Amino acid sequence: MDKQTVLQKLQECGIVAVVRGNSVEEAIAITDACVAGGVTAIELTFTVPQADKVITELCDRYQDNPDVLIGAGTVLDPETARAAMLAGAQYIVSPSLNIETLQLCNSYAVPMIPGIMTVREALMALENGADILKVFPADLFGPKIIKDILGPVPHAKLMPTGGVHADNVAEWIHAGAVAVGAGSSLTAGAKTGDYAAITETAKKFKANILAARAK
Repeated sequence: MDKQTVLQKLQECGIVAVVRGNSVEEAIAITDACVAGGVTAIELTFTVPQADKVITELCDRYQDNPDVLIGAGTVLDPETARAAMLAGAQYIVSPSLNIETLQLCNSYAVPMIPGIMTVREALMALENGADILKVFPADLFGPKIIKDILGPVPHAKLMPTGGVHADNVAEWIHAGAVAVGAGSSLTAGAKTGDYAAITETAKKFKANILAARAK
């Protein structure tokens, strides 16, 4: 799948599931639950044991489903980004802005979503070829940070992560976010083995995003 198609699908989905887990099996179960609920953009973090192997397994698992995107998260450096790409990751997400990692991803035409918090970081990321910017940790300021960044940088495509949950996701969309990232607010059910709860939360996220976009 080419870069522009991945970027388009990420924005159409409207939500990226930040998948963490204590084991390979848990990470896969969380992913399955998210996909079942319509959240088809997965960010498998490199805090998961054997993350590269999990990415490869997920890519194989969903190779016949063109709606599912498997990306890598918590990517802190170019070396990890390259390992993720070789494992099959279709996009790269980082909690911070690392120019070398962004340049590497650009060299291989793989979308990279760097973490930013200030207008200066947003501009630096855009100048170095980022297409979508992860506003993180977004809960420090709430939805107003989206409007504050879009004021001087109206062409930025922002994806807040941190503090986004199903009941407030509409506020983030109305503020101008093109998508959101959701971790524990989406996947909390995994702590008790209640994967059905993850699926239901995923459905609620999707419904609220679609409703917000329709207004």
